[in-house]
Amino acid sequence: MFESEISAGVLCARRPGMRWLATGFSGGYETADAAYNVTVPEGFDRTDLAEYVAERRERAGFEAAGPAMLTGVEQRHARRARLDGVEVVATTGVSNPAVLPMGGEVTERRAADGDRGDGPPRTGTVNLVVGTTRALADGALATLLSTAVEAKTATMLAETGFTGTTSDAVVVGSDSTGETAAFAGSATPVGRAARVCVRDAVRASLAARYGGEGGVDESGDSGDEIPESVSAADYGVVSRGEATVSRVDG
Repeated sequence: MFESEISAGVLCARRPGMRWLATGFSGGYETADAAYNVTVPEGFDRTDLAEYVAERRERAGFEAAGPAMLTGVEQRHARRARLDGVEVVATTGVSNPAVLPMGGEVTERRAADGDRGDGPPRTGTVNLVVGTTRALADGALATLLSTAVEAKTATMLAETGFTGTTSDAVVVGSDSTGETAAFAGSATPVGRAARVCVRDAVRASLAARYGGEGGVDESGDSGDEIPESVSAADYGVVSRGEATVSRVDG
């Protein structure tokens, strides 16, 4: 579905005339021919992010503007999944996990000694580019984003014990020239395909990044390990606290 290319640490997912909805620093709705996932170097501290992305796009030889995400994960770990007119490209890193304790043994173990949110800039992230050949109105595109995030969260919990990281981002896109789909929730054809593609792309990227069972990634390098807890990770947060809960009356 996408014409995907990686150059100079930049992933370009290209399809003319897409309507996008993005989270992150350049979030919102946008019509553009491409979306980007940009790997930043260790110690990255730029704050002029839009200008930085433009510089990286130019260096990589990509002319089309479009929504962009930043990640510390190398693009060689990107993985693509396709099903029934939906495509997902994922990069997955877990150096900065996020935990929301539920009082159970697993989340308490993952939280361990507490958060490490005061460290240097995070270098992990789970980034997703999600696209469908169907035409979605803006509301349905927002639903597709929530469907993708739900699937990412379910996959990350199953594979790592974390809901995600502190810097995850998602870009979802719809082909405005395609056949119209009114909805994109989990019970719809678009939503079902998106959920499956997110699951499979995230799993594959995790395996590429962390080397699977053997601890060696596909390049032959010794792979990092998924941290057992926030305290064992380079960075990360535990969302602690207790809200005041009450009935909603009148």
